Amino acid sequence: MPRARIVLDRDFTVAEVPRRLFGSFVEHMGRCVYTGIFEPGHPQADERGFRRDVLALVKELGASVIRYPGGNFVSGYNWEDGVGPVADRPHRLDGAWHTVETNAFGLHEFVDWAREAEVEVMEAVNLGTRGVDEARALVEYANHAGGTYWSDLRRLNGAAAPFDIRLWCLGNELDGPWQIGHKTAHEYGRLAQETAKAMRLVDPHIELVAVGSSNRQMPTFGTWEHTVLTHAYDEVDYISMHAYYQEDNGDAASFLAEAVDMDAFIDGVVSTIDAVKAAGKHRKQVDISFDEWNVWYQRGLDTEDQPHIVSASKEWRAHPRLIEDTYNVTDAVVVGTFLHSLLRHGDRVRIANQAQLVNVIAPIRSEEGGPAWRQSIFWPFARMSQLAQGRVLRLAVDSDQTPTAKFGDVDVVDAAATWDEASGRVALFVANRSLESETEVSLELRGLGASSIVSAEVLTVPEGGDRRAANTEQDQDAVGLVPLRGAGLDEGVLRATLPPLSWSVIVLDTARA
Repeated sequence: MPRARIVLDRDFTVAEVPRRLFGSFVEHMGRCVYTGIFEPGHPQADERGFRRDVLALVKELGASVIRYPGGNFVSGYNWEDGVGPVADRPHRLDGAWHTVETNAFGLHEFVDWAREAEVEVMEAVNLGTRGVDEARALVEYANHAGGTYWSDLRRLNGAAAPFDIRLWCLGNELDGPWQIGHKTAHEYGRLAQETAKAMRLVDPHIELVAVGSSNRQMPTFGTWEHTVLTHAYDEVDYISMHAYYQEDNGDAASFLAEAVDMDAFIDGVVSTIDAVKAAGKHRKQVDISFDEWNVWYQRGLDTEDQPHIVSASKEWRAHPRLIEDTYNVTDAVVVGTFLHSLLRHGDRVRIANQAQLVNVIAPIRSEEGGPAWRQSIFWPFARMSQLAQGRVLRLAVDSDQTPTAKFGDVDVVDAAATWDEASGRVALFVANRSLESETEVSLELRGLGASSIVSAEVLTVPEGGDRRAANTEQDQDAVGLVPLRGAGLDEGVLRATLPPLSWSVIVLDTARA
């Protein structure tokens, strides 16, 4: 049986748990907005058209901040189309996803929805087809109290109080040739610098995210970040990261180890940020907004039969089904390890947004006129958002190895942990990457004494099922968290046997040793 020994010390910590780490993403893409969070006439819709069943699941998920309205969509979007009387709003062609945007849902509706969902708004501006003037106008519209053209227009449109949006994205994936308004690093860096300056002249209290590489495989990765930050370092607070992963050709072992890639990606971006800081003799620290990440099956799928990847439709349609991946047990364990990686880097990754929230590669699924339910990947996110409190602990992990074709030998156990001094509780999040073997884990606490196990849960292959088991409209609870059996304390050391292919969370009551 593989084994792993984990040691934590209350004095060796990474950072306070960043609450914005548990963010999500709502884009005008597919059915994320329309028939996702917004469906007037649905039996569960309120008077504003917000689906109450979806709202309940969003609150249970524990999302803290939501990025909106894109994504690729924002690079061709006129924000003015989504404000004012709905009957007067124009229908537009959205070239990003080859759809018709009705603009029935816009900024006011999203802010109202976010308040109902108890989440922070992270607003993106269009730096693809638009620029400095449109961005500063949007900040004035959203955040200025009144007495000016744009703020008075907001008031005329029904919002007397400012929206007070603190967090803003300076465009989206503009390094990508697929992006409307694609730019070179120098072009974007100068535009981001000047847009940021203009936005701060309207509201000096906002936080700004510059566009980083669309993924680590981009030929410009590294040089893009360096060039953009050389221009805009003093004007921005964060630079973005995006990454999507999938299982290729049945290679589940490599897929389960993809957090190794995420760790390396984060470390590389941190190094670039700090190199620019040193070279420019900057005093402030720029951090990371990992504002798109998830499992997304983009390769090796039949697009005629499965709406998983985007292809040009012969017709322009409003909110068609796009990339509605159904997630299984393996995907959920991998998502758990991605959350571990983000938490381990909580000193520099201060914001993260799982993409997306509903229907589109999402933890929550819904049907038009029908039910809403949790996908398998819902559970690691929900538990970590709920239980990761206090400070992130710097763990020492001594683990047996498991072989992979892509990464060589990797730790069979992947883990992260937090300690909340106020409650005295340690939360251990741990994945067993082995597809076949149980793994024995021991957790030694230094500077803390474990007095009792508060809870121990595991997500794994359901009895009689397989690793591709998933939640569906017909069987919404096929995959979920169940009690982890066999966890106990032995002279203050936690010992647990983890099932093959599993993600677990164990909460301990502790006292200072």
